Amino acid sequence: MTVRDLAAALNLEVLTGGINLDRQVISGYTSDLLSDVIANIDDDAVWITIQRHVNILGVAKLKDVAAIVIPRKLDLEESFIEKAKDEGIAILRGSRSAFELSGLIYNQLMRG
Repeated sequence: MTVRDLAAALNLEVLTGGINLDRQVISGYTSDLLSDVIANIDDDAVWITIQRHVNILGVAKLKDVAAIVIPRKLDLEESFIEKAKDEGIAILRGSRSAFELSGLIYNQLMRG
């Protein structure tokens, strides 16, 4: 499944235009603690987090994350979105909670 497929299936808003939309998604991880993500997220994963500061982009780049998913339609600064585009990191946003998004993403990935 690609980032584009996942965004379409779950009606996620794509905030970074065409960045990384054709990238394959292999797994997902939900955490707001950066050290936990560094230690445990897989390459090609989507990362669900409420964090919205520039440091998450560094972690996403370091761990080769396919996309970051922001729950609850939380606001993001335009400078953050521009930095994500510059770094080649897709940012998606949904209206559901992190818990709900985690379950829905899991189900989508298990379907293939």
